[in-house]
Amino acid sequence: MSVSAPSPPATPDAAAPARSTARRATNNVNVREFAPLINPVQLAEEYPASEAALATVETGREQIKAALAGEDDRLLCVVGPCSIHDEKAALEYAGKLRAVAEETADRLLVVMRVYFEKPRTTVGWKGLISDPGLNEQFDMAEGLRKARRILLEIAELGLPAATEMLEPITPQYIADLIALASIGARTTESPCHRQMSSGLSMPVGYKNGTDGSLQTALNAMTAARAGHSFLGIDPHGQTCVVRTAGNPWGHLILRGGHNGPNYDAESIKRAIEGLENDDLPPRFLVDCSHANSGKDPLRQPAVWNDVLSQRLEGNRSIIGMMLESNLFEGRQNLTPNPADLKYGVSVTDGCLGWEQTEALLRETHAKLGG
Repeated sequence: MSVSAPSPPATPDAAAPARSTARRATNNVNVREFAPLINPVQLAEEYPASEAALATVETGREQIKAALAGEDDRLLCVVGPCSIHDEKAALEYAGKLRAVAEETADRLLVVMRVYFEKPRTTVGWKGLISDPGLNEQFDMAEGLRKARRILLEIAELGLPAATEMLEPITPQYIADLIALASIGARTTESPCHRQMSSGLSMPVGYKNGTDGSLQTALNAMTAARAGHSFLGIDPHGQTCVVRTAGNPWGHLILRGGHNGPNYDAESIKRAIEGLENDDLPPRFLVDCSHANSGKDPLRQPAVWNDVLSQRLEGNRSIIGMMLESNLFEGRQNLTPNPADLKYGVSVTDGCLGWEQTEALLRETHAKLGG
């Protein structure tokens, strides 16, 4: 039996293209840089919370929970700037609000809006944490430092703080100083925000969708009451699986929608029915800004007083209102030189001025005592 000789090794075809040994880039193609960031433990060590500050947070959370449970009959008033962009102005505002909060504490439960993150419909300034220099340098480490420093000083005053939780990793840096959180209309439908909310340590408000839909917020409330497992970071900044127990202190925030406001008696009736149909506590806040005021900050008092009248007529499902307010009314555009900005004027949505805000709070206090 003959055995054929082995075939000679194949020789490269001179006409075939040479095979590259370089690894093809299929990941992070559009990423310019990965910039290391301080971790939450390091930031807390840099700016530790005092016993007085922590007591403010804990007391504020418990009082808000009592309002949500119908056990504290005071009107919850979440008042403050649309967004914080100036540390000095924020603390001046906090001092003024604290004085009024103390004098009206028998009938009003005042919490300051201290919003550092702003969702944008397209593009724009994303808030103090993202761009603290208002110059598109995005020094987020400095933004986190500023945010924590501001929250500490406000807590030291004895004033509880509320904020919107936008970036899912932000809570590890500042949530220990927050008494009340909110999830915005653009993110209420987001699964990752619902999961994040299920692990937050404070009550969380869910705004109805920008289209005015209540069901989006109701679904968010139901989802966040359950436990979840999801990707996140721990206090040391390590990527991990976060397992939560669920947060039972969710509530609805009515903010209007593309079809108009939803603070009128009929809209509020529908909100109560929707909550009850989904076996959710029929108590909620009304946001006097955004679509409820037609984005006109000077219309906020009219919305506030309408809702207050419904409360005075016996509607205890309304536990409070939200108001966008700053040292001075209106808004301004960002400038190439932040030093040119007017002091105490919003750089995002227009706000009510302090004098009108103080008058509104004191008038409300008087009406509630009538």
